[in-house]
Amino acid sequence: MSEPTLPQVVEAVAGRRSVRRFLAQPVPRQTVEAILTASSRAPSGTNSQPWHVHVVAGEARERLSRAVIAAASEGHKSEEYAYCPEPLPEPYLARRRKVGYDLYGLYRIERSDYAARKRAYIRNFEFFGAPVGLFFTMDRVLLHGSWLDMGMFMENVMVVARAHGLETCPQAAWCEYGPLVRSTLGIPPERILVSGMSLGFEDRTAPENTLKTERVPVPGFATFEGF
Repeated sequence: MSEPTLPQVVEAVAGRRSVRRFLAQPVPRQTVEAILTASSRAPSGTNSQPWHVHVVAGEARERLSRAVIAAASEGHKSEEYAYCPEPLPEPYLARRRKVGYDLYGLYRIERSDYAARKRAYIRNFEFFGAPVGLFFTMDRVLLHGSWLDMGMFMENVMVVARAHGLETCPQAAWCEYGPLVRSTLGIPPERILVSGMSLGFEDRTAPENTLKTERVPVPGFATFEGF
C-alpha cells in the first residue's frame, strides 16, 4: 500500500466536519474495530492510554436512544461535568451563537421557534440517524492531562473514520444526561462520560450537512518569534 500524499492527509483533517444526518446503512463491527485500532496510536502521557469506548448499535442503540429522549423531552438533565463556564465570555459566546444560528437556518428554523429548536436538539439522541454510537469514558481519578489524551484519541477516531468512507459527529450533548447513559450502558460509576459520537455514512442530500463552520485565520491565534 502506497503512503498517503500530503494533500490526502490535509484533506482528511481539514475536510472533517460534524455530520448531522446519516444514512441507515449499517457499519460492520470489524470496521469500527479497525478505526479504534488505528486511533489507539494517539499519544498519551507516559503511554497511559486512558480511553475506554462503549460502542452501541442495533437494539442497544435503540434502548439508549429511547431512554435519553424521554429524559430530554421532560427536561430531566443531570450533567456529567461542566463543559464551559456560564456565562460564556466573548469571543466564545459569539462563535457559539453564530454556528447555532447558521445551523437553524439550514434546518429552516426561526430563532424564536423554541419548539422546533428543541426538536432539533433531541435529534442528538437519535444519533442523527447514524447506525453506530460511541461513548468515550475514562477513570474519574485522572486529571487534565488525560483529558488532553482523550481529545487526541477522539480526533484520531474522527479522521480515521473518513479513511473508511464514514463521517462522525462528536456530541457533548449526551453528557447532559451522563448518569442515565452510564446506567443504561452499564458503565461503572468510577468512569466519567467524556463525550458521545455518532458514526456512519453521510447523507449527502441533507442541507444541514452543508454547514461549514468558520475558523479564525492563523494570525488570530498564533504568535511567531524567531523567524
